[in-house]
Amino acid sequence: MNSATAVHFFLSLAVLLAVAKLFGALARRVRQPAVVGEIVAGVVCGPLVLPAAVREALMPADVLPLLSALSGLGLALFMFVVGYELEHTLLRGLKGSALGVACGSVLVPLAAGVLLALPLAGRYAPGSTAGFVLFLGIAMSVTAFPVLARVLADRRLTGTPLGGIALAAAAFGDLVAWVALAGVVAAFGSATQWRISLLPVYVLVLLAVVRPLLGRLLRRCADRRMPPLALFPVLIVGLLLSCGTAEWLGVHYIFGAFAFGAVMPRGGFEDLRMHVIEGANHIGALLLPLYFVVAGSKVDLKGFGGAALVTLVLVLVVAVAGKAAGVYGGARLAGMDHRLALPLSALMNMRGLTELVILSVGLELHLIDGTVYSMMVVMAVVTTAMAGPLLDTKRFAVPLRTDAQPDTDAGAERDAAPRAELESDKESTGNSR
Repeated sequence: MNSATAVHFFLSLAVLLAVAKLFGALARRVRQPAVVGEIVAGVVCGPLVLPAAVREALMPADVLPLLSALSGLGLALFMFVVGYELEHTLLRGLKGSALGVACGSVLVPLAAGVLLALPLAGRYAPGSTAGFVLFLGIAMSVTAFPVLARVLADRRLTGTPLGGIALAAAAFGDLVAWVALAGVVAAFGSATQWRISLLPVYVLVLLAVVRPLLGRLLRRCADRRMPPLALFPVLIVGLLLSCGTAEWLGVHYIFGAFAFGAVMPRGGFEDLRMHVIEGANHIGALLLPLYFVVAGSKVDLKGFGGAALVTLVLVLVVAVAGKAAGVYGGARLAGMDHRLALPLSALMNMRGLTELVILSVGLELHLIDGTVYSMMVVMAVVTTAMAGPLLDTKRFAVPLRTDAQPDTDAGAERDAAPRAELESDKESTGNSR
């Protein structure tokens, strides 16, 4: 990197981070998740708003790869935290109302997305039709677990039966989405077949070798034989190796980051776990907004004609209706009261950053084109932004008390949780996007 490129890089980085933080703060002022503002900041910095000359000055061609690499590091740290925060006990305890909501929230929008993609494939699929159809179905089925956790904490719903069911169902849905996406990427990506065949070996090494080694490392820190400050750099090295291995295998580095976080030992290391997550969140709070700006800057709706606008409306309708119908129907079939099932359908409709990550992978691997990417980003912003205002209306308001409690033991226990535990939960999700 020569001197001129370095100057452009640092100036661009400063401007983009400032714009991202500004729009994120504005979004929070109007009771929206910060990610909504950060994505909008990217759209503002993209071809939809800025002329080509201004965009070139803001993100020169020789600087853009550096910005993308730096934002990719923030994304890897975020995916590591997502994997590390994935509660195995939460998934093992998935039953009753939560199981019904989880199944409905995944299966119905997945099927709706596939049905929508079938007639669109001939016009918008840049490569494999099957890959396009499956990818769009997966993209429709996700719920942004981190954004959901933050909204529940802000509204003091984390310790309620509704909050417990929403978090369990969203965790299940995101896990299914990541696994399904990894399968689609492996099947329709550009990696050679022999590398993909090594994927089970990679998973086995993570479980049989890496996880025990991480357990010993955490035990040394817990026993004070190793300073906690020395732990984070070692984990970063392991994270980067896992990302590089996953990318070499052909399943994208985000799955390597997620898998490394998922195999991290949990039992008996709660303090160290919080220390690691806080450290990753501190770095991610700086780099992840850059990722959203870079991703949002790829949105271009200028060339949309009548057919594309109709398709955009269809995408929005199918996304909202499919997720709402699946969540509400699953909740009602599982015995939940209408007064709880309706606000739950609004909460689970949030796609947020999970959707944006999935869309970026699809665009990068040519599973979707730029037009569909732009449509789906608009859908992610709309479905995330509409949840708050809906919950503020009388029809979707969460009842303070209802006689029809969900049939889940975990929900009842969380409902009786003390105020201090609720505040602790709020603090732990404070850095979630």
